[in-house]
Amino acid sequence: MKEGQEQVVQTTGDQKQRLFSRIASREARIGVIGLGYVGLPLVVEFGNSGFETTGFDVDPRKVEAIHRGESYIPDVPSAQVAALVASGKLNATTDFQHLSGQEVIVICVPTPLRKTKDPDVSYIMAAAERIQEALRPGCLVVLESTTYPGTTDEVLRPMFDQTGLRLDEDYFLAFSPERVDPGNPSFQTRNIPKVVGGVTADSTEIASALYGTIVEHVHSTTSARVAETCKLLENTFRAVNIGMVNELAQLCHALKIDTWEVIAAASTKPFGFMPFYPGPGIGGHCIPLDPHYLSWKARMHGFEARFISLAEDVNSRMPEHVVHLTTLALNRHQKAVNGSKILILGVAYKRDIDDMRESPALSIIEGLGSLGATVTYHDPFVPTLDLEGGGHSLVSVPLDDAVLTAADCVVIVTDHRGVDYRRVAQLAPLIVDTRNVTRQLDVAGLEAKVVRL
Repeated sequence: MKEGQEQVVQTTGDQKQRLFSRIASREARIGVIGLGYVGLPLVVEFGNSGFETTGFDVDPRKVEAIHRGESYIPDVPSAQVAALVASGKLNATTDFQHLSGQEVIVICVPTPLRKTKDPDVSYIMAAAERIQEALRPGCLVVLESTTYPGTTDEVLRPMFDQTGLRLDEDYFLAFSPERVDPGNPSFQTRNIPKVVGGVTADSTEIASALYGTIVEHVHSTTSARVAETCKLLENTFRAVNIGMVNELAQLCHALKIDTWEVIAAASTKPFGFMPFYPGPGIGGHCIPLDPHYLSWKARMHGFEARFISLAEDVNSRMPEHVVHLTTLALNRHQKAVNGSKILILGVAYKRDIDDMRESPALSIIEGLGSLGATVTYHDPFVPTLDLEGGGHSLVSVPLDDAVLTAADCVVIVTDHRGVDYRRVAQLAPLIVDTRNVTRQLDVAGLEAKVVRL
């Protein structure tokens, strides 16, 4: 046991019941490591539920914003942050020594891929090392970061056991996958069912009790491995189906069939069909990355996840397909890509958020620029855009009449709700619509100047 950690004086049942009691009474002190799209909504929900909560992050700008009562996540109102800070229910710090005062520690750090597309759990490891130094009897640790099956058992537990503390006797350990959907007005942390899987039954039970204080429904699994795999299945399911419909869109283009009409017709079937829609490519921190965690683990056991690899291949080529469609559209209007003025509408990876991670817009801009086009963009959520490898930045242009009429082609990449697409359809001479937002517009001559996926 590390120096400074108190000796175990309670039995297994005592530690468990004590933590149950402190969770039920909202006396348990909660620490959340990582204050991004997952961590900030989580600390706010715990604070709203009456817990004294501390957020830990290595970025001092996030900590300073919270101290000012400001939210940097669109789904979290600044008023909630300010009220919790003022009441003393929410604090933030870059000093991880304060972890020793927490009874519940939740890990919400990024889990990117290496260039080889292998899992990079270095952020999880860094957080675990901090917890290892602070772990004491009566603590619950929960990992929320998406990762490969076995991480909680095979990586975290051995590290915490090295302290001399014993699982279920001194501490509890579980995995509960985050299910954040930024920009979704219907589903936030509280009303999204929470999956919880402990390394042991006792850990599952106590972690489920914790999340039961902030979400409407908790689904307990028999192990952390099941919960870890559940998260990967959710996003792999989406990646594979998006890949399938993106491939269909390319086939329909070759056959001169309207992809969107095909999907609408298939959607009339009341059973056995779930509509997915094509797009310019996939983005964000989940769908482009998470399936690789599952396929990597499969390879470790001599199994090749072929559907995952195929979907990744199709989805990663969609920006190239959009560039191709734009080239063909300009050709029909007797214009070359080289020298054309192209306006990109929306560069965030999904509507009504400012998240640029893995956004297909970046590849589309790069592809059109490499062909000699002059590319500008408009995005109300992304005021400036740093281009990788280009050594320069772009600034969002105002979406005024002069900009729309001057563009040789407008490419709709992200369908932000605040954009007046009727005005775009009226003024733009040519439109490549990757989101099908122009279909229902009653604008004279529209179909003659619109190309859709």
